[in-house]
Amino acid sequence: MTVTDGVVPPEGWSCRPLRELCTSIQVGPGGGRPEDKGRTWADGGTPVVLPRDLRSRRIVPQEAAAVPAISWERARTLVKYELAQGDVLVTRTGTVGRCALVTGEHAGWLFHPNLVRLRLDEEGPVGAAYLAACLSAAVAQDWIRTRTAGAVIPSLSIRTLGELPVFLPPEAEQEAIGAALAALDDKIRAHDESARATRAYRSALADALMNGVLSAEP
Repeated sequence: MTVTDGVVPPEGWSCRPLRELCTSIQVGPGGGRPEDKGRTWADGGTPVVLPRDLRSRRIVPQEAAAVPAISWERARTLVKYELAQGDVLVTRTGTVGRCALVTGEHAGWLFHPNLVRLRLDEEGPVGAAYLAACLSAAVAQDWIRTRTAGAVIPSLSIRTLGELPVFLPPEAEQEAIGAALAALDDKIRAHDESARATRAYRSALADALMNGVLSAEP
């Protein structure tokens, strides 16, 4: 067995650096053009995932008018930066290490330069759901934190991220772990969306009651 930062993987598990599990570790495109400044998804174009959108291991964007977008014309030149189902995004600056599994809902979107896209080999030894769970676990988060601590603005390079050790259980166990935690993440997202909708309803109801539009009396 391999010891990594004092942590020994369970019997029967292996350990490999992240770079060996990915076909691509890609930073988002930079150099935004003036004509795209202020453009949002509501205006048309290809939407862009921001670091703030990574919540509870999923992509949770704000309303369309608050989601930045790139014109269709320019987006066609950025095909290599498109997201696909099964990719994993990781924040590389600021609050470093937050991650999200890309689902079909956001396939074709682009991603911010402060994010890193991990693309896995479909025939490789690790599944996307398991990798997202692994990256969000305490062992991986502590590993990332120790390598970004002390900087005024924490930043994680592709090279360093590629060295992150990933513990790999047998395939069947890996799939079970990934599926179980992904199901919980979906429930968390549903709960968060319900809470957000309830807060919006509460705010609208309060305004209506305070302005006399509605009466609280039966």
